[in-house]
Amino acid sequence: MNTDIENLFKDKVIGHPAGLFIIFFTEMWERFSFYGMRILLVLFLTAPIISDNPGWEWPREHALALIGTYGSLLYLTPIVGGWLADKFTGYKWAVIIGCFIMMLGHAAMVFETTWSLYLGLALLVIGTGFFKPNMTSMISEMYKGKESKKDGAYTIYYMGVNAGAFFGMMLCGYLAENIGWSYGFGLAGIFMLLGLIQFWLAKDFFGQIGEKPSRVHEVELPQNINEENPKEHDATSDVKTNPFTTVDKILIVLSSLGGFLYLINDPMSKIANVNFLNFKIAGLDGSNATVLLALFLFLYLIITRISRYTRVVRDKIIAVSVFGIFTVIFFAAFEQALGSMTLFARDYTERALTGSSAMIFKIIDLILTVGPLAIITWVLYLLFKKTFSKIPYSNIILGISFAFLWYIVYYKINNEFSKDATEVPATWFGILNSFFIITLAPMFSKWWESKYNPSAAMKYGIGLMLLGLGFGILVFGTLGIPQGAKTASVSMVFLILAYLLHTMGELCISPVGLSYLSKLVPGRMIGFMFGIWYLAIAIGQKAAGTMGGMIDKITEEYSLSTFFLIFTLVPIVFGFISMVLNPMLKKLMHGVR
Repeated sequence: MNTDIENLFKDKVIGHPAGLFIIFFTEMWERFSFYGMRILLVLFLTAPIISDNPGWEWPREHALALIGTYGSLLYLTPIVGGWLADKFTGYKWAVIIGCFIMMLGHAAMVFETTWSLYLGLALLVIGTGFFKPNMTSMISEMYKGKESKKDGAYTIYYMGVNAGAFFGMMLCGYLAENIGWSYGFGLAGIFMLLGLIQFWLAKDFFGQIGEKPSRVHEVELPQNINEENPKEHDATSDVKTNPFTTVDKILIVLSSLGGFLYLINDPMSKIANVNFLNFKIAGLDGSNATVLLALFLFLYLIITRISRYTRVVRDKIIAVSVFGIFTVIFFAAFEQALGSMTLFARDYTERALTGSSAMIFKIIDLILTVGPLAIITWVLYLLFKKTFSKIPYSNIILGISFAFLWYIVYYKINNEFSKDATEVPATWFGILNSFFIITLAPMFSKWWESKYNPSAAMKYGIGLMLLGLGFGILVFGTLGIPQGAKTASVSMVFLILAYLLHTMGELCISPVGLSYLSKLVPGRMIGFMFGIWYLAIAIGQKAAGTMGGMIDKITEEYSLSTFFLIFTLVPIVFGFISMVLNPMLKKLMHGVR
């Protein structure tokens, strides 16, 4: 293994092993496909049947119920996929299996039929479960003994994630809105296929890294785990004496089953009028009763397990649990970006531009598109120089992928500049999050490294308040829209500013959440707590779909500004609570920063 790692570090690109950039481009194509498809979903499902680009004309509540369940499952299957890779397949083959299954899922969605939609989403959920946790595991294994360079490696990897999301939403969205939905879904599938072939042909470049599961599972983290003070108690031995009891395992099974039934039943009962939980308990319908019971059992499990640890470990886990609650609140509002905010962009935003406004937008769009693509193409050239003699066929596929990508970019730019006026695609606004992350991340990173680095609770407070302020801008922008209105022409400036503030909020919370978890939780508990963390995000995803689905009801009874006011006040209130709890959380963290 050490020989394989040393061999990888012989061929360097921008100071990192070339293998990192093979992973970078594989992740880029996967995120291209994932986000390119996902941003189309709500628009396709809710688009009028009778139109130039007909969709299915689902009620918004139905579409967002399905998307909420889909988004939630995407954060639950990686828990299983990571376990399967550790025990059976290895990271490398798990990535290949995941790519193949996701490629089939994208292919199914091209047909635009009911069965193919559900089949496609199911395959994407399963494929993501194999893919998502194991790409980072390969990086972690690749950098064993090179920990000082690991933070830089994860930063480059994160750039690949955002580059893929950026181009996927821009180009899949453009083709879908201007030519047809199947073209957008199809483009996502094509790049997923190219990413699969590229990684398959390059797999031998990594040697035995990621090939075979270790007999002993080791969790690699970007930062050291802070165990409790050994004078008080040995944290590792404490974890050993707290194994999962039979009751614990039963509670895990029952709470998981109840949550899964709710996730599946919610959209099915609304869309197809098929209700697996058609009963009532104490005035609650079966669906709500089931999810509340599952939540109660899960909380009982967590509380009883926490109570069995020593004081210091218990305090740290309580701190992580509080941050988990704030994480649910954050994602319930933040994930409106791919739901109600995308609908707002399509139906309530003035996107038709003429004259100088149209030309300014075209130039900005040109710079946003060509600039990042040129930089990534230069990285591709550097990779070719280092690896073409070793993995020529993988490089050829990668070259074909980029040639095709440049052709689509040329088609888009040429088509737009040939028009006097332009209409900004509703999907275009989705790229702003990725763009702002790439441009603002270095500034936030320097902030975290400075003497002004806020505590964990303050970061959460700032992030939640920035998120709420972003929705506050939308409240202000929609004040003039009448009650019950289905369309309007609000300036796109409001939506751009909202995405800016939301991204700043994300940079305060999303990258630091797992970092604090890795610092606070003892090593032998880290896998279990990562699973809990993904569960918190999954709950936030489903809550985002459920709350976003209320847009029509709230708009009809009150106004659109009232709908966005909810997402303004709730995050700000919880942000304030996080700041107030700062002294208490600092004590619970026992000196961990």
